[in-house]
Amino acid sequence: MQPIIHSISRPHGNEGVRAASPGPLRFSELSTPRQALVRLCQVTNWGVIQSFDIRDSEPLLNPPPAVLIDVKLDSDEEARTELDLTEFVLRDEICRLMDWFDILKNARIERIEIRAGIPRRMVFESRPSCRPTLG
Repeated sequence: MQPIIHSISRPHGNEGVRAASPGPLRFSELSTPRQALVRLCQVTNWGVIQSFDIRDSEPLLNPPPAVLIDVKLDSDEEARTELDLTEFVLRDEICRLMDWFDILKNARIERIEIRAGIPRRMVFESRPSCRPTLG
């Protein structure tokens, strides 16, 4: 059976998947693999992270995924200021990505589009027999 490729920009009706915690989610609250993915998004800044798996809701970044960098030739790009911080509040898009990892649990991530260091869209592969319920 052929895999189904899903393209998403945000979960529909799943914003409450993560357990409620007081205040916004912070970088230090993420697991080490999730922190590594956030840092990879920040370093990429503009581009695409391709072809990696998530197992038990955690990104597997060894071997490292392919990273395609999008360079604008008509202007200079600045590095993400968060790269120098050891602690910060996570953007909503990052929280939604982590929520999706919790929903999917085990999946192949084909592509995450990064804009200004923030994951904006994700395409993942799933089998029809284990298709996630998104709504």
